[in-house]
Amino acid sequence: MKSLRLLLPLLALCPAAFSRAEVTLPHLLSSHMVLQRNRPIHLWGWADPGEQVTATLHGSSAAAKADDLGHWSLYLPAEKAGGPYQVTIAGTNRIVLDDVLVGDVWVASGQSNMEFPLLGFGPTTPMQNGAEEIRNANQPQLRLMLVQKATSPYPLQDVNTDPQAGSPEGWTLCTPDTAAHFSAAAYFFAREIAAKEHVPVGVIDSTWGGTPGESWVSMDGLAADPGLMPVFAFWADKSRDAGDVPRLQAAEKRADEAATAAGKPKPQHPWHPDLRSWNPSWLFNGMIAPLTPLPIQGVIWYQGETNSDVRRALSYERIFPALIEDWRKQWGQGDFPFLYVQISSFRSNAGEDWPVIREAQRRTLKLVNTAMAVTIDIGNPENVHPADKQDVGHRLALAARAVAYGEQVEDSGPLFRQATPAGDAIQVWFDHGDGLTAKHGELTGFEVAGADRNFTRAEAKIEHHEAGEYISVSSPSVSQPLYVRYGWQNAPAPTLNLYNAAGLPASPFTSEKDIPAPDPAHPTN
Repeated sequence: MKSLRLLLPLLALCPAAFSRAEVTLPHLLSSHMVLQRNRPIHLWGWADPGEQVTATLHGSSAAAKADDLGHWSLYLPAEKAGGPYQVTIAGTNRIVLDDVLVGDVWVASGQSNMEFPLLGFGPTTPMQNGAEEIRNANQPQLRLMLVQKATSPYPLQDVNTDPQAGSPEGWTLCTPDTAAHFSAAAYFFAREIAAKEHVPVGVIDSTWGGTPGESWVSMDGLAADPGLMPVFAFWADKSRDAGDVPRLQAAEKRADEAATAAGKPKPQHPWHPDLRSWNPSWLFNGMIAPLTPLPIQGVIWYQGETNSDVRRALSYERIFPALIEDWRKQWGQGDFPFLYVQISSFRSNAGEDWPVIREAQRRTLKLVNTAMAVTIDIGNPENVHPADKQDVGHRLALAARAVAYGEQVEDSGPLFRQATPAGDAIQVWFDHGDGLTAKHGELTGFEVAGADRNFTRAEAKIEHHEAGEYISVSSPSVSQPLYVRYGWQNAPAPTLNLYNAAGLPASPFTSEKDIPAPDPAHPTN
């Protein structure tokens, strides 16, 4: 019995252990898929040990022999954008993949604001113009793959293996029916890229709402940085309380029933996440690791809200870059484009600090081939899921056009570069700062501080210099300002109004060298 228990995890890692002399493929390789253009085409799967497998695409063929565990892997020559093609994989049996396109493959991942589908999250959280967008979602150049939610203590080799989960097994055409349940931000991004770049686009939606960044990093990626040990401490603290969750939920249900019987509103209850999705690395193992053999163009990412807990928000400055570097290492494609959304504006509770997360995201731009879509102006202070996903997708597409496709297009609003004290004022200089403008009146949202770092509201005005435009910030309360910050609240919108000539909003920032630790006694709402 003990030997059987030891063998079961190995069998789970190797689907070929159950094969019956047939070649099989991962769900990631299916009809209607998109293969990445201009890269050797990787195909893989399982067969009997020693079985010869041959693949053919567009006149090219390659062969491989399954290893002792039944795993086979082969590469076909790179192809230009085109199709539809037929892919044939043959061993003792023959598999035919129809309607395969060659173009660009993007992975869309993160938590609920990337998961947010065109259908929205119910009547209280609809998507802007959702019904019309769904009606117009017949997009033959787009292909969609929805990854089932899955957690695992070890890296899996396949996705969408649960027949009860209800999502499609493989790739689908982009139609009103399929797009309705797909990531809205990813859909709008892909639609624009396909139109601008004139190539087929495949998007893999691998998302799970309410999840922290560390769940999406491999264990190797987390272990590489000793500074991430607080991640495991926070997880252990959460795990200790997990046994009480069913009792808490039962008590909350009784309270709801009592309130209903008394004709009173139901009381508010704390959120109880699925702790499996909070385990460090478990989402990477279940939902990202199986994707890494597939060549891709890049990643779009929207996550961070769940990491805003004041007890650990500062860790995100290490978690997020670690995630990007880890994924690039796992895919083995070098520094592929990693484009992400800065979290928006939401009047969260006093136990969360969104400015710290936004600043960590801004500072992650130090990594090569990254870009950030600022969305501070299109949030909803009363709803963590803003309805406007069209602009999110558009701004990610602008980032892709600049970073991934090399277009000369303005892809960002003003990004803080440096602050220079100038007597009783401080000068703020920006990248992407051509044509600085204040929408709807005077500039707002700026604060300054002296050596004591006691920030106070400040006056800001746009100045012109031969070296370019900058913003002069001052306050009568601070005689010698040394530090400046902008939009340093959980929900600063709609007061923020700094934009550039392209009509893109400035990112919130602080000029302090280190991101300040959240102060639970003074929430940033």
